[in-house]
Amino acid sequence: MIRIGATILGALALAGCATTPKAGVCPPGQTQIRTAQLFLTASRQLSDEEVRRFVDQEVTPRFPKGVTVLDSGPPVVGGDAVIVPGSPKVLMIVLPRKGDSYARIEAVRAAYRAKFGHGSVVVLPPAACVAH
Repeated sequence: MIRIGATILGALALAGCATTPKAGVCPPGQTQIRTAQLFLTASRQLSDEEVRRFVDQEVTPRFPKGVTVLDSGPPVVGGDAVIVPGSPKVLMIVLPRKGDSYARIEAVRAAYRAKFGHGSVVVLPPAACVAH
């Protein structure tokens, strides 16, 4: 899982559309955003419909500014040294500019665990400046 997270974060950093803000100030034409990335795994391959319903019911109401779902690629070795079937999904969530989003992120994780019986990994990268 960590390898996937590092790969995705590396790709985002190299994309050229985001920069790390200096002291919270972005260059002209850019806006500062914060994101959370949730790496979702399950004991079985989740259908696109199951993921869409989960996002619609649990994620979007908590984070209405933006959610993107990505396929992370081929199976990976989980923390318990077993191969995870299917391709884990990655949710990229745009966090509100103000306030603490931790409780809402944890609520999403708890809902995912309750619905699919499996955990998730959360990565909270630093804020970035993005072109708009």
